[in-house]
Amino acid sequence: MIAVENLHKRFGDVHAVDGVSFTAPDGKVTGLLGPNGAGKTTTLRMLYTLMRPDEGRIVVDEVDAVADPEGARKRLGVLPDQSGLYPRLTAREHIHYFGELQGISGRDLATRTADLLKMLDMTDIADRRSAGYSHGERTKTALARAIVHNPGNVLLDEPTNGLDVMSTRAVRDIIRRLKAEGHTVLFSSHVMQEVSALCDTIVVIARGKIVASGTPDDLRSLTGHQNLEDAFVALTGLEVVER
Repeated sequence: MIAVENLHKRFGDVHAVDGVSFTAPDGKVTGLLGPNGAGKTTTLRMLYTLMRPDEGRIVVDEVDAVADPEGARKRLGVLPDQSGLYPRLTAREHIHYFGELQGISGRDLATRTADLLKMLDMTDIADRRSAGYSHGERTKTALARAIVHNPGNVLLDEPTNGLDVMSTRAVRDIIRRLKAEGHTVLFSSHVMQEVSALCDTIVVIARGKIVASGTPDDLRSLTGHQNLEDAFVALTGLEVVER
């Protein structure tokens, strides 16, 4: 479980994250939804300890991520907004390397790597250097290495951005599988169909603040719109909501 309380982050005069609080429970998919510049990626970066918040508290499975960032990282699998692959390593080598960093070795690591390569339909690129990968191939490799250690909490920043139809389906299947296995899944996305299909709870962020949260049906009911995209536009202040 991930719990966020009164999170703040400023960059000079810009208050990028302004008092964000929410909980992402085990066995559920929680979506962060907001327009560009809303504070989603900054929030995620603080959750996976790349940035330190100016104020607020982050708890990952009862570990204070601000006081003990290393302890929190051990409980997280992260797909950041930039894949950051090593161009001379193959997909298999990336997965092996990150598995070893997480303390996995031998037959366990070989089995886990083979399972991920098959699950993400990556067997054809498994032993090819990542320097020539397409965007989708880079994303799948980064996702595989993020979950090689079977983390309890998975953070995904735009996981299907730039993927083709089959790759998108594979990523969505993995998200559903993680949920079924009891993991916490927290992801950001701009794809309304994806958010509606996958999320148990949606947290809508605009201008660094949470403006609404609830199930897709809750957000539709709140705004009076049957279409989730219309509800999102209304909630983020691009349209006046009549109450």
